Amino acid sequence: MATGCNGSSKASDDDAAGNLSDDALLDSVQHRTFNYFWDGAEPTSGMARERYHVDGVYPENDKNIVTIGGSGFGIMAILSGIDRGYVTRTQGLERLTKIVGFLEKADRFHGAFPHWLNGETGKIKPFGEKDDGGDLVETAFLMQGLLAVHQYYVNGSDDEKALAARIDNIWRGVEWDWYRNGQNVLYWHWSPDYGWAMNFPVHGYNECLVMYVLAASSPTHSVPANVYHEGWAENGAIVSPHEVESIPLQLRYQGTNAGPLFWAHYSFLGLNPTNLKDKYATYFQEMKNLTLVNRAYCIRNPKAYKGYGEDCWGLTASYSVDGYAAHAPNEASDLGVITPTAALSSIVYTPEYSLKVIRHLYNMGDKVYGEYGFYDAFSETANWYPKRYLAIDEGPIAVMIENYRSGLLWKLFMSHPDVQQGLQTLGFTY
Repeated sequence: MATGCNGSSKASDDDAAGNLSDDALLDSVQHRTFNYFWDGAEPTSGMARERYHVDGVYPENDKNIVTIGGSGFGIMAILSGIDRGYVTRTQGLERLTKIVGFLEKADRFHGAFPHWLNGETGKIKPFGEKDDGGDLVETAFLMQGLLAVHQYYVNGSDDEKALAARIDNIWRGVEWDWYRNGQNVLYWHWSPDYGWAMNFPVHGYNECLVMYVLAASSPTHSVPANVYHEGWAENGAIVSPHEVESIPLQLRYQGTNAGPLFWAHYSFLGLNPTNLKDKYATYFQEMKNLTLVNRAYCIRNPKAYKGYGEDCWGLTASYSVDGYAAHAPNEASDLGVITPTAALSSIVYTPEYSLKVIRHLYNMGDKVYGEYGFYDAFSETANWYPKRYLAIDEGPIAVMIENYRSGLLWKLFMSHPDVQQGLQTLGFTY
C-alpha cells in the first residue's frame, strides 16, 4: 500500500506487508493515521473530530463535534508529522496556532474543558444529561499534548515562542485543586448546572494516571501528594498482586482483573513508562504484562471467535457490533471484536508481537485499512467491517508508533519542568 494519504488502500501482491521493511510499514500506518488529525480535522477549529464515518452518516448529526481528549492525542500526532516531514514546520505551527486560538475562546469550567465542543462555535456539547461542564480527565489528555507542543516550540522562533507562551496560559488556568471537591481525591466532572452530581471520584488503576501527575505538576493550582496517595492509590489499596492468563499483575484494575488496553496507552503517550516507578508499581513492566494478558486471552480464545490468534489480538474500548463497548480480556467483556489500536498502540511494550498484528491487518487490505489508517474495529465472526474512525483510538496509534521509533513525544513531555516537579512531588523515579 502507498505510504501517503491518497489512493487505494488495497494490498496487492507487489506491496503486501511482507515486502515492506518494519520501518516502511510503520511509516505507512503512522502517516495515514496522522492524516486523520490533519486532513480530517474539523476545519474551523483545527481540532480532532470525535468520529469520522466514511459513509458520511453521523449519529446526532455531530460531524462538527470535536473531542478534547482525542485532540490532545491528535496534536501529539501532528508534532510527530512535523518531525517526520509529513507537513512543513511552518504548516504545523499554523495549524497548532489555530487550535490554541480556538481553545483560548472555547467554553471552560474552572479552567477545565468539557468532553465535547462544537468545532464551529467553541460551545459545549453535553456528553450526557448532567455531563455539561468540566471533564478533568479529558482536560488532562489535552494538557498532556499541549505541554509536549510547548516543549517543541519553547526555544524556537519568535512565533513559536509566542505559541508556547499562550499554551502556558491555558495550562496555568486549569483549576485542578477545584476538582478535589474539598477532598483528597480528584473528581472527573463538575457542572455549572448540576455541581458534583456526576459523583465520580477517580480511583486507580485505570486510564487516568496522567491526570494526577498533571494536578501535582500545576504551578498555579496544584494538589498535594496526599491527594494522589489517598485518592488515586486509596491508601495503598491500588496494590493487589494477582495473575491473569498466568501472567502477574501488580495493580488492582477498577472493576476487572485486567483492563482494556487503552488503560496502557492514554496516560503514557507523553508520560514515559520506561523506568517509571513509584511505591505502587513499575509501570513499563505492568503495562507490558497487561498487554501480554490481552494477547494471551485472545490466543486462548475461550469463546472460539473467528480470526483471533497470534497475529490478530487486541481488546479495548471501541465501536462494537451493537454500539460501543469496553472490550476486555474476560468472557463477559469479549464480544468478538478486534480493535486495531489495542495491539498497535502497545508497540512500545510488545514490538515483535504488535508488528505481527500490523502486518496481518495490513494484508487484510481495504476491509480494515483506509484513508486514515486502520478502521476503528471489526469482527470476523459477525462479518462486520464498518468504515468508521474514532479520534481517541486513532491518536494513540500514531503517537505510540512515533514513541517506538524515536521517543519524541516522551522526550518532549518529560522535559517540561512542571512535569518533572510533579513527578518528584508524588515520589516517582524515572
